[in-house]
Amino acid sequence: MLDHEGKEVPGNRGYKYFGAARDLPGVRELFEKEPAPALRKTRAELMKDVDAEYYGYRDEDDGVLLPLETQYEKQAMLEAVQKWRTEKESRLSGEKQPQEEEEDEEESIYTVHNEEPDDEESREEQEGEEGGVTFIAHVPVPSQREVEEALVRRKKMELLQRYASETLQAQSQEARTLLGL
Repeated sequence: MLDHEGKEVPGNRGYKYFGAARDLPGVRELFEKEPAPALRKTRAELMKDVDAEYYGYRDEDDGVLLPLETQYEKQAMLEAVQKWRTEKESRLSGEKQPQEEEEDEEESIYTVHNEEPDDEESREEQEGEEGGVTFIAHVPVPSQREVEEALVRRKKMELLQRYASETLQAQSQEARTLLGL
């Protein structure tokens, strides 16, 4: 590209620029090469540096985390014991329990509330293995067998519409009506 006579612009069929013409603003840009696009790292290159330390398995090895955890654990234990003692004292003195605990627990949306009083036998029938109320379907739910039969019927109809002619379909429909199917 460079010689003692001047510079040749690539792809310009031998046209050459001499002397100060090479420094003109429009010409200077012709000679500048575009920077190579940044190469993207492959998945293998990205995963090369991932090891157990990346996932935090060796965080305890530096000796900083364990003392902080024990300090926080002692503090949390003291707070829990203090809370337990205050609740115990309030229960022993006969004071009313704070409303905060009752508000924190949300009502289960899956429990069934019966307005009419039930006897113990019907209540035992409704309870599941874990003591919860079993789910009651208020709409007819098809069984697995019925669902499979419906899918097979639909697939048969699609295949008949795709591959059977209209006259063949009409004949089969006529035969079904004659047989009472």
